[in-house]
Amino acid sequence: MQEAMYYETKEAATVKCRLCPKHCVIRDGQSGACRVRRNEGGRLFSLNYGRCSVCALDPLEKKPLYHFYPGRKILSLGTFGCNMSCRYCQNWTLSQREAATNELSPEEAVSLALRQREAGNIGLAYTYSEPVVWYEYVWDTARAAREAGLKNVVVSNGFISREPLKKWLEVVDAMNIDVKAFNKEFYRKLCGAELAPVLTCVETAARHCHVEITTLLIPGYNDELAEIESMARWLAGINPAIPLHLTRYHPDYQFAAPKTPLSTLRAAQETARKHLHYVYIGNVAGEDRHSRCPHCQTMLLDRSAEFLQSELGQECLHCGAKIQFTGPYL
Repeated sequence: MQEAMYYETKEAATVKCRLCPKHCVIRDGQSGACRVRRNEGGRLFSLNYGRCSVCALDPLEKKPLYHFYPGRKILSLGTFGCNMSCRYCQNWTLSQREAATNELSPEEAVSLALRQREAGNIGLAYTYSEPVVWYEYVWDTARAAREAGLKNVVVSNGFISREPLKKWLEVVDAMNIDVKAFNKEFYRKLCGAELAPVLTCVETAARHCHVEITTLLIPGYNDELAEIESMARWLAGINPAIPLHLTRYHPDYQFAAPKTPLSTLRAAQETARKHLHYVYIGNVAGEDRHSRCPHCQTMLLDRSAEFLQSELGQECLHCGAKIQFTGPYL
């Protein structure tokens, strides 16, 4: 076990975790709500440090990150545990269970990522489960990766306290943050969490690194167009060029609601496009995933088969509008 960061010892060997906004008060011998931070004799330990449940070389678009080094790949690592309890979780076997793992030290992870460079790898992504509750491992690995010239990507629910987030952002190059809904009741009833800290995470991260947003639309719960428009308007207030990914839900874990109709996703996409330059539909085979100029709709990047570099640059070749992509293309 690795001693955790961001906690304080209270009376009778009780500790208070300060990593996420839940601020769990944990008695000796017990674990926090995330199940992977345990109090042993008044000291808090990470139970999943160096324990890797998934390791795969993925396209950046799978994170999803469409405007960060498009066409490249990233070595993706995941563990188990989460500080939310979403009843519809699409990855619950990792987030809500203790999955089988292999030991992978930060040094081994960086060495593996470096060996993957010839395959198009640009760095390391901390993903699959919730990297917030893998904080110490991500911090150590990301620092080593940065020193080795690699990029760091975090795919997160954004439910993290301000101080650890700011420290993370010293070494993180890109984040995909899951804004699960734009209403407080959804977070409280379905996720066991709060909306406000997630919004703060997005606003803070957008000032320091590349950010894209994902929202899984669940019929009857977070798919009202008025809510989608409110979220898009808020995002546009930060930066209208932040890409938004509206993804299809399917029944899983404790939820049996039918999968999201394509018509709902398309209506939400059109609504969000009133305020945002780039809005994509995800989890739908064959749906348009291309990047187009937000002003003249010229194709910038064709994702139907092979990536096309010819129309992608810092500005649209047809209307001259500035195009916001991060990193070399292809």
